[in-house]
Amino acid sequence: MLAADITLLDISELSSFADVFIVTTADNIRQLRALNREIVDQMRQRGTRPQRVEGEAEGGWILLDYGDVIVHLLTRDQRQFYRLEDLWIEAPVLLKIQ
Repeated sequence: MLAADITLLDISELSSFADVFIVTTADNIRQLRALNREIVDQMRQRGTRPQRVEGEAEGGWILLDYGDVIVHLLTRDQRQFYRLEDLWIEAPVLLKIQ
């Protein structure tokens, strides 16, 4: 499995730049790279390209900006360090997959 601890946060009432944050964890840089590639490929097949991509696998955090949906791909260390869910504690959790 490439992704773990997948969380979808509804930030629509808290943010003017997006409606949903997807936060997910990869066990290592190689998995992070593969997860990034898979998401971009799957979305491209559906005719959607990210408006912006920030970060690189080697940094442990890749952000894919699809407009209303922003995908955060993080290594475990980066996820524990940045604790995005704590920063957006007021955002309702739409889905959580462990």
